[in-house]
Order: sequence, then C-alpha cells, then structure tokens
Amino acid sequence: MLAAGCYFSVFVAPFLFPIVVYFVSQHEIVRKHAKKALISHVLPFCCFFVMFLMFLVSNSLEQAGVVMVVTVLLFGLVNLIIIVWNIIKGVQVLSHE
Repeated sequence: MLAAGCYFSVFVAPFLFPIVVYFVSQHEIVRKHAKKALISHVLPFCCFFVMFLMFLVSNSLEQAGVVMVVTVLLFGLVNLIIIVWNIIKGVQVLSHE
C-alpha cells in the first residue's frame, strides 16, 4: 500500500512522501518503488531547468518566442506522460498486493 502511495503522491506531496517512505520502510520492494516514484517526481523539474536554459541560450527575441513555445509544449507533454505513468504504476502495485 505504501509503494502505491509513493506513485499517487504526485498529486499531493511529490517529494516528501517518497523520501519519508524510502528512509522509514524496512521492506526492500517498498524502498525500490519509493525510489522510482521519487525519480519520476524529480524529472519535471529537470525538464523545467532545461526549458529555462533553452530560453537563455536563444539569440533573438523572435527565436526566444519560438523556443519557448516548443519547450513549453514539450514540458507539458513530458509532465502528462509522467503523471499517467505514475497512475499506471500505482494501480499495478495495488493489483499485485
């Protein structure tokens, strides 16, 4: 149940819950799922950092606008994929318990 909660925490406490479960839990399987969930919760922030760097690297204002639109669309797509993946993994973990 805790392992599934780590994946579903993407909606409530994306960093706090998987970290606490990882350090408190004694079960290796739960710790493995907590680590995977934490990594999937950190990925959107990495994408945001890349988006910010792409904006800074662009040379002109016109190029910055195009780069920003493309990166925002990719950022949204990546976030959607990560949220769907977390839901699927949470349901899979619940169905195996």
